[in-house]
Amino acid sequence: MNTHYRLISQLDSSFQQLVASLQKLQQQIQKEAAPCWMLGADSTQASHELLAASLLDLWYLDGQDGRVTRSYPGMVVCSEKVWQLLGETNQAKVGFSYALDQIRKEMPDELPEARKRLAERHAALHAHLTDQGLARLHLKQAWRQIPGCDRPLEQLRFSWYSSGRSIRRITVQEAEYRLLQMDTEADHIQIQLKKLAGLARDEPLAQVQKQAPLMRANLFFQNARPGEPSRKAINMAMPLFILDPGQSRQLPPFNLPPAQPPETRNRAKRSDKRLEEEPFLPSIRVYKYTTFDTNT
Repeated sequence: MNTHYRLISQLDSSFQQLVASLQKLQQQIQKEAAPCWMLGADSTQASHELLAASLLDLWYLDGQDGRVTRSYPGMVVCSEKVWQLLGETNQAKVGFSYALDQIRKEMPDELPEARKRLAERHAALHAHLTDQGLARLHLKQAWRQIPGCDRPLEQLRFSWYSSGRSIRRITVQEAEYRLLQMDTEADHIQIQLKKLAGLARDEPLAQVQKQAPLMRANLFFQNARPGEPSRKAINMAMPLFILDPGQSRQLPPFNLPPAQPPETRNRAKRSDKRLEEEPFLPSIRVYKYTTFDTNT
């Protein structure tokens, strides 16, 4: 068996296993009518429908930014059977991610075609997705893990978290390297390289990445034993599965956050703002500092 056939076959098999495990998980939740709550749903039925949609949402919407993933904050109380299926699903996601990684390493040029074939080979999904205009697989949404909690919870507190942006200091040499990875024949890249050449080689720069708002959940545990944390904060891109071996079938106490993140940040601008307002190298989101002391 040649490498090409082996890797493609492995990818096909891992994707089919992932879809099958997601469907089994969703069907078991539906069979048990597991208690759940999903942000934005106005009824129990709507929560169950949104939960099912979240598990099987592996696809791009028309015009969706490839760097953006859709989030589904929520929670579901699950039995030991559902918990077992959750573990199998997350393991299938790991297997799918591994198969993709092998193609990236050994046949990177084949990845776009391989991703297209995955949707086409799964006939039932492809027919539905073609009608919806969703025939392109979103890799990050396919392999992202579904969170679970196997400790009794006293309560959950949801809140929108907006960190605004991350700032990483880089050197002039690093900035030059990143620009040289782009189309150096393009006028705008040439202009930025010339601007960069005019700087002192030891001048620090800042690369800025804007971050989208995300939902955070603070989990408060019941009866924490000595040495165990009494709380834990997690990002809620996917619903939280809460193991309930006692079958109480009750959601833990929780607050109701706004359905949408705040439009503006509440935090005031820093009075000691250190970065210039406009990017110095827009193509790689690099800014200059407002002051630069060569003696530091």
